[in-house]
Amino acid sequence: MSESLDPGVHFSLGNAEDPDIGTNSIQSYTLTGNEWFSLEERITKDGINHPDIILEKCLDREKNNFYELILTASDGGKPPKTGTAIIKITVQDVNDNFPAFSQETYHIRISENAPVGFLVVHLNATDEDEGTNGLVSYSFSHIPKNINEIFSIDSSKGDIKIIGNLDYEASDNYEMTVEAKDGGSLVTHCKVSIQVIDVNDNAPDITVTTSKGAIPEDSPPGSVIAIINVRDLDSGMNGEILCVVSDMKDFHLLPSSSNYYKLVTASSMDRERNSLYNVSIHCTDKGSPPLSTNKTIPLTISDVNDNAPIFERTNYVVYIMENNQPGTSIQNILASDLDQGDNGKITYSIINSNIDNIPVSSYISINSITGVLYAQRSFDYEQLREFQFQVMAKDSGSPPLSSNVTVRICIIDKNDNAPKILYPSPDTEGSALFEFIPHSAEKGYLVTKVIAVDADSGHNAWLSYHLLQVPDPSLFGIGQYTGEIKIVRDLQDADNLRQKLVVLVKDNGAPSLSSTATLSLVVAENFLQVVPEIRKQPANSDTKSPVTFYLVISIALISCLFIITVIITVIYKCRKDNTPTTYGPYSRNVYPQFTLGCPSEISDTSLPFPFSYDVCVTLDSKQNEIAYLKPVQNVPTENLIDTEDSVSDEWICKY
Repeated sequence: MSESLDPGVHFSLGNAEDPDIGTNSIQSYTLTGNEWFSLEERITKDGINHPDIILEKCLDREKNNFYELILTASDGGKPPKTGTAIIKITVQDVNDNFPAFSQETYHIRISENAPVGFLVVHLNATDEDEGTNGLVSYSFSHIPKNINEIFSIDSSKGDIKIIGNLDYEASDNYEMTVEAKDGGSLVTHCKVSIQVIDVNDNAPDITVTTSKGAIPEDSPPGSVIAIINVRDLDSGMNGEILCVVSDMKDFHLLPSSSNYYKLVTASSMDRERNSLYNVSIHCTDKGSPPLSTNKTIPLTISDVNDNAPIFERTNYVVYIMENNQPGTSIQNILASDLDQGDNGKITYSIINSNIDNIPVSSYISINSITGVLYAQRSFDYEQLREFQFQVMAKDSGSPPLSSNVTVRICIIDKNDNAPKILYPSPDTEGSALFEFIPHSAEKGYLVTKVIAVDADSGHNAWLSYHLLQVPDPSLFGIGQYTGEIKIVRDLQDADNLRQKLVVLVKDNGAPSLSSTATLSLVVAENFLQVVPEIRKQPANSDTKSPVTFYLVISIALISCLFIITVIITVIYKCRKDNTPTTYGPYSRNVYPQFTLGCPSEISDTSLPFPFSYDVCVTLDSKQNEIAYLKPVQNVPTENLIDTEDSVSDEWICKY
């Protein structure tokens, strides 16, 4: 229903239905009591009762926009039965209310420095209608043109904002009429009065009249950098200015004349410490609130050659693997100069010096531009382990500055030397070395010791000993790091009297290098037992006996000579004569021979004197010469050496 309906209007309702007839059918309707609506029943010609609602009072949507009624239908039965229906009434709006402002006149105070977009006032006009009837729009009504250039109003929100620049000196007061209109064209007006407040709205203005873009770093303190002029358009206290410089440690701002200042240096400049300054000048007036202005003046410090090159290290230690390729780069010597341009351009050179009377330039060269060191030759650790020299770095300034650094070259060992076997001596090549082992030797008996050295160093010279060939692995063992060959079990009668061992000596390098030594071990109590075993050369039965006879005679003579030698040595020992005995023409043997090691029982440690003597005898039946070799001092181990079966019949016996 519209709120504009007049009282007495009828609204027809739908009738209720009852399947019963007569008095049991619908007889009457009732409506919940209220003061706005009443119920009227109409009976048609066919006897059907229709209910109508009648408006009793005028409706006001702004007071009550909704009504809910209950319609009850009753039949005439006994007992009577009823049915109900809910009637919902919505009151429709009409534009019967004007927009209303909260006040007729608005008084606003605003500073002249209010920015563009600043909200001056928010107008709010209300309309009690709904929909478009309650939608209010705002606009200026009958105002000067200059107001439209400074102020604007939001037609939907009622916000008045600044769209231009306020200037107290141009106008200090603005008055305007605002119109509020709803959707039904009902209009209401209000007045807005805006008063502009004068403020300190002019900041100081800084102008650089003279400026130097760059000064050398050796400029004295007090050098003039720039002259500036400062002014303020305001008057009174708002126009009085105070200026300061941001970096007061390096610069000063000195007043020169009215509104003029000089910017000067306060200390010595150092381009390496700071090559570019942005000198900031800050000027503030005495207004309330005060306004200030900053001005930045760039200043470049030009370079002078006041810094020598500096090496990145105090000294260099360079490690080079031996056997290097000549021309290989080994180290980059790097120096820096804090100066710039030619003052910071560095060249490198090696200061002349000699290494073992050889110029260092024959060992090392340097790239004068990059500072890269190159090896001029292949180094050998065994000949030269380290050397040092100095490198000079010099800039290109005027005058040039330089500095030196010491470079130490250390050659790193490479495993390029195979182990060298000292015992058994490699000079016995072509013959084999014999060691005597008594039948009574027990487990742990030291047979002999292989001695080897390596020209390399460190791990490359760490030697280990291994049995490469051994007829009976259960009989002999070797110390991996000592080279001592020992019996690892007791001897048995079934063991061979002769054992040929091949010992492998290898270092710990990568790859590993090795050498071998061959030893022949003989199980016997004395030399007489060994000779038949050693002598296994096939012969005719008719020639075997003379050879054996001569061999026995030779061995007997050797034994006698050895006993005589021992007696003479003891006599000399008693007389404290330490001069070794030499047997003149008998001190050399002219025959190609091989050495027989002495039995271990007759070692130098078991004799009462520190000398061992070499005795030579021929086993050839056609020769009977006997010669004594010169004495050999401090022989650590006595050995008996045998050749293979195919060698000649000549022998040397070395004790």
